[in-house]
Amino acid sequence: MNYSKDHEAVIERLNRAVEIIEHSPEVVPLIPEVRTNIAFALPDAKTPNDVAAVDGRITVVNNLPKAAGPVRFGASDHLARLIIELRKYDRQIRSALNFRYNEKIHQFVAEWARQRGKKIGIIDRTKEPSEIIGKDRMSAPWKVQAILSSTNGVVPEIVYETKGWGKEPMFLFTGRDPVALAEQLMKIARDFVQTAQSSI
Repeated sequence: MNYSKDHEAVIERLNRAVEIIEHSPEVVPLIPEVRTNIAFALPDAKTPNDVAAVDGRITVVNNLPKAAGPVRFGASDHLARLIIELRKYDRQIRSALNFRYNEKIHQFVAEWARQRGKKIGIIDRTKEPSEIIGKDRMSAPWKVQAILSSTNGVVPEIVYETKGWGKEPMFLFTGRDPVALAEQLMKIARDFVQTAQSSI
């Protein structure tokens, strides 16, 4: 496939974000069982094939985050569809990243967000319409409406997705730039680990 300069810029920037995550051992406690992925869309993205992500997601190898495969377009259907749907309400959104949820992480992230005046959007999977449960390709519009209804119509930088049918709960970062999201994850992970150690 012949890539445009925009395609090459997306791949290069996303590779840099993945490199930051892979060199951050403190991120390991924030990688969920379904693994982490980070996605970055072309400026005019319209389909999941216009969004690059890590093929196979980011897992843990030898106590370090490790990309299971290369960065490529079309590698993440779920995050890609979410980004495309969010862009209908905020054109600046081009990137998203998922990370682990549990009660301790929730408490930490909620306080982190409160201190910075950031809203946390909520996707309550218990309210998901029965006709789209288990059908990921149909769920993105409903999820985005759930997010916006929880934040008075503003696309938030942080989203909490509750446990659902066959789904573990999850946090999401959204933003313009994958490197910024990777750095934010690294900083939160570092602070979370330090807080957890100081409470022992």
